Amino acid sequence: MKNPLKRKDEAEERQGKREKTFMTRGRNRFHLMWMIAGLFFLMAACGGETVPPSPPKGGVPKPVAKKAEPVAVAEKKEPEKKQEAAYQYSPAGKPDPFKPFIQLTPVKELTRTAPLTPLQKYDLSQLKLVAIMATREGNVAMVEDSAGKGYFVKKGTEIGKNDGKVTKILKDRVIIEELYPEKNEVSIFLHKIEEGGES
Repeated sequence: MKNPLKRKDEAEERQGKREKTFMTRGRNRFHLMWMIAGLFFLMAACGGETVPPSPPKGGVPKPVAKKAEPVAVAEKKEPEKKQEAAYQYSPAGKPDPFKPFIQLTPVKELTRTAPLTPLQKYDLSQLKLVAIMATREGNVAMVEDSAGKGYFVKKGTEIGKNDGKVTKILKDRVIIEELYPEKNEVSIFLHKIEEGGES
């Protein structure tokens, strides 16, 4: 038979061990709670994702597969394309791109069929009226070019580059009507020779 005192001591010892174990477990739980709270606080402060709760003591739980939610995609309906006719260029009412904007050839030369006379190759400013003679058919004038060559002109003679024609021969001048670029009257006055030499 065991000593009742010894039994009491053993019972107290077991009771003490249980209390120690209980207190140790309590402290461990208390520390664990503070650690988890600290982790949550750090995660919230850092703005990161939440940490999944610690796995229960029986092993690591299997991850639960989330069902993929179908993404709603708006169906884009393409507008029906109308078949357009192929483009065809129509030159009607449009300017010719190969024709120059400025007419380089004077119109008067396009309508002329007869060759130019020597007087038609000069500008009126290059000719000098040197003499006027009275005849039965009418007055006749003599003009000279810059080289000194003389030409007789009468009413109706074509003269000058601008489709000029002699309309009147007066005592001191010859009147010429030019048609190009617009109708215009030009007079050439008699060149007077001073006494004692040429003017």
